[in-house]
Amino acid sequence: MTAGSAPLSTQAVVALGGLAVKGRAPRTGYSRNQFGGGWRDPDGNGCNARQDTLARQAVAGTQRSSGTHRCVTSAAILDPYTGAQVPSTGADIDHVVAEGDAWQTGAQQLTRTQRTAFANDPLGLIATAAHLNRGKGDSNAASWLPPLKTYRCAYVARQIAIKRKYRLWVTAPERDAMNRVLTTCPHQTLPAGGH
Repeated sequence: MTAGSAPLSTQAVVALGGLAVKGRAPRTGYSRNQFGGGWRDPDGNGCNARQDTLARQAVAGTQRSSGTHRCVTSAAILDPYTGAQVPSTGADIDHVVAEGDAWQTGAQQLTRTQRTAFANDPLGLIATAAHLNRGKGDSNAASWLPPLKTYRCAYVARQIAIKRKYRLWVTAPERDAMNRVLTTCPHQTLPAGGH
């Protein structure tokens, strides 16, 4: 933020209005290796981003840890996409803004370091049932939303926060789908960490 500029709104609908709207860029050159090729330890606590995500969503009393840093390796997690408990052995870590979607909406212009930060940013990671994550694939809000309707506002707000943080754009159908969700929760705010 520059001197004299207004602070960025934390209201999701306002933040969505501030995102650029463009078509998808070509998928040329995309691979998961463009995003660092594996889990990192972004906060320096000795545990990788997957372990930290499991720890954040672990149901009390179910987690098992290992290593000197007591990183969570096994737990029952609360899946916000369904509201159900899922064993970590049946969970994937979902990139709320899929890496493939990010690549086609501006991430190809980021540095490899920025893309690795994106891939390991707690703001953009949610543990969910593996079949949901794999069914979502590289979809954006225009073609995939969580089955639990009461979580859709928070999900869309998280996508907006990530796209704003990493200067990614939205497609017109994606923006329209996000707006439709946000009409049901006009005062939805962005999650912490979304700048």
